[in-house]
Amino acid sequence: MKLQVFHRTHYDYATPVRDSFNEARLQPTNSEGQTCHSFLLKVLPATRLSHYLDFQLNYVHLFDLTEPHKSLTIEATSIVSTPVGRVLTADHVSTPLAEMDAACRQLDRCHDFLQSSRFVEPGPETWRLGLDAAEGLTDTWQVSQAVMQYIHREFAYMPAATHVHTHMREVLRNKRGVCQDFAHVMLGICRSLRIPSRYVSGYLYNGPADQLRGAQASHAWVEVYLPDQGWHGLDPTNNCQPDERYVRIAVGRDYSDVTPPIKGTYRGTSERKMTVDVRVTALDPVPVG
Repeated sequence: MKLQVFHRTHYDYATPVRDSFNEARLQPTNSEGQTCHSFLLKVLPATRLSHYLDFQLNYVHLFDLTEPHKSLTIEATSIVSTPVGRVLTADHVSTPLAEMDAACRQLDRCHDFLQSSRFVEPGPETWRLGLDAAEGLTDTWQVSQAVMQYIHREFAYMPAATHVHTHMREVLRNKRGVCQDFAHVMLGICRSLRIPSRYVSGYLYNGPADQLRGAQASHAWVEVYLPDQGWHGLDPTNNCQPDERYVRIAVGRDYSDVTPPIKGTYRGTSERKMTVDVRVTALDPVPVG
């Protein structure tokens, strides 16, 4: 599917601010079959942009504004082709869960995604939840799906019930939150079961026939590592595998590695107003049925 993503963030400050140093993670990746055909980043007031690839090969753009300014606008426009056919069958047979630790021990790329991170803490509670959710299952792919289904079933999708700094522990306690929170819970459970898992940030296209949570806004889901398949996505918010409606921006250990899309520091007033506008539009015919 060919999609256009428009993401606009605007800040209004009560009084002029200065020495604003920022980084943006807004450019879609060229990975896992996804192709970013074009990307345009505009910043007002105008300033020079630079970029680099971080440790996980995510695009990071840098810019600074040293002169006083009362507003800041960041607009990113992308044209992306997303892959079809990445979905695994529900009964796909992967590596037995009992063999995962040995299978991944030699893979450096898996180590960080088995550990605790800023918002994720694997432990006895998440291990027990994982065993209960996957009762009787021994295949890693089957277990991963069961964990996703458990979170979708037992946790309430409730915007404003949490904030961007909510830890997985609080979400487990209250059983409510949004896509970021559900991704963190799934990461905690999967890592407790020794399934390498990573956080994915991106966007979600909501077509006329779709009823997906998190649509037309930034979205988050999880990828688990299967030795026979590599990294493969699961979305506990919508209880499905990411397909051509999903646009990948960045991957990391949790939210703190890849989002918010814009972050930085500045000198001046703490009184500011932020508005965000995200639009995802299909540029080619959407398949029916």
